[in-house]
Amino acid sequence: MQRINYPEQKEWTKILKRPTQTVSDIESVVNNIFKEVQSDGDIVIKKYTTQFDKVTLNSLIVSTSEIEKASSTVSDALKQAINLAKNNIEKFHAAQRTSKVEVETMPGVECWQEKRPIQKVGLYIPGGTAPLFSTILMLAIPAKLAGCNEIVLCSPPDKNGEINPAILYTAQLCGVTQIFKVGGIQAIAGMTFGTESIPQVYKIFGPGNQYVTVAKQLATKYGVAIDMPAGPSELLVVADDSANASFVASDLLSQAEHGVDSQVILVSTSKKLIAAVEEEIDKQIPQLPRAEIAKKSIANSKLILVNNDQEALELINEYGPEHFIVCVENEDFYVANIQNAGSVFIGNFTPESAGDYASGTNHTLPTNGYAKQYSGVNLDSFMKSMTFQKISKKGIQGIGKAIELMAEAEGLQAHKNAVTLRLKNLK
Repeated sequence: MQRINYPEQKEWTKILKRPTQTVSDIESVVNNIFKEVQSDGDIVIKKYTTQFDKVTLNSLIVSTSEIEKASSTVSDALKQAINLAKNNIEKFHAAQRTSKVEVETMPGVECWQEKRPIQKVGLYIPGGTAPLFSTILMLAIPAKLAGCNEIVLCSPPDKNGEINPAILYTAQLCGVTQIFKVGGIQAIAGMTFGTESIPQVYKIFGPGNQYVTVAKQLATKYGVAIDMPAGPSELLVVADDSANASFVASDLLSQAEHGVDSQVILVSTSKKLIAAVEEEIDKQIPQLPRAEIAKKSIANSKLILVNNDQEALELINEYGPEHFIVCVENEDFYVANIQNAGSVFIGNFTPESAGDYASGTNHTLPTNGYAKQYSGVNLDSFMKSMTFQKISKKGIQGIGKAIELMAEAEGLQAHKNAVTLRLKNLK
């Protein structure tokens, strides 16, 4: 990791740069695949599955028998763990339900807001170097709670043309309605346009590599909404001498092992802690099965020494991390004042892994600085708010003159007439 001591504020943008390609670098590739899928559907999906996933498929859809077979191979211990996580995630997301908002803005003018589920949603579940079945819990559970009618899942197949058994088990457990063996750009394109096999959806959710992230952004040009531009994973830890260096190192490595384009950052007011964490990383990294990936990610990562908590907080808000761990004596200062973070983990015994799997919060979060304007996935992500109003005779008489005057001032005579006719009718 690169050590940076007491950087000046004018240097922050440069040192906090993510190790990601720009949209323009890969947009042409995404555009070409989108155009082909839009034109030729399943044939193109299968072509790119052969090219990228090294397998030729007869059918894209996962059959009931495949799901049953896969589920039987998942150990009872893992099933119990998945069910524990499912229960916690359901509790947290069910608690996010809100009631109808009703108000009479003036006598005879009733307004209210109700939420309705998005009817068709698509879930993208990465399955390459790590089969993220936990992401199904984070997406399918709130989709089901929201009442979405169609929950379509796409995940890349392995070289045998199969999807990881834990993904299939979790999908059926959480109420996914259809599962497809499709990954990458072609999966996002399939859900955007619809093909002979894959249904078109109204909103696409889920993390992925930089190509998937750009594909999701392109989908919005074709009338499909997305959860957020969620790209390579990232973590920022703020820690002082009250932190356990081995815990901090393990947290940094837990994100570094996601992929070579992941980024982790430690911000601290303590030289001693930074040195201890660096030493711990060197000890722990050789023991990891994904050590080579973690090493490459660590090379993109930073150890930043700052003068005080206020400076640390300003730097962290500038970065806007996806995951933010607070391991300092004065934790209340950071908790009260953090403005830009996807999800916050507080104290020595709150690893980021807890949020990834089983504490109950959602792990689908904004990356690449988007925490400054996006929220992580939640129950409302699968719903839309609709407003209603009902105006009585008394109500239109009370509000009508104001509407007439405003419409006339804007030069919209038909708007004015719609009120004037009603008022005349009541005289």
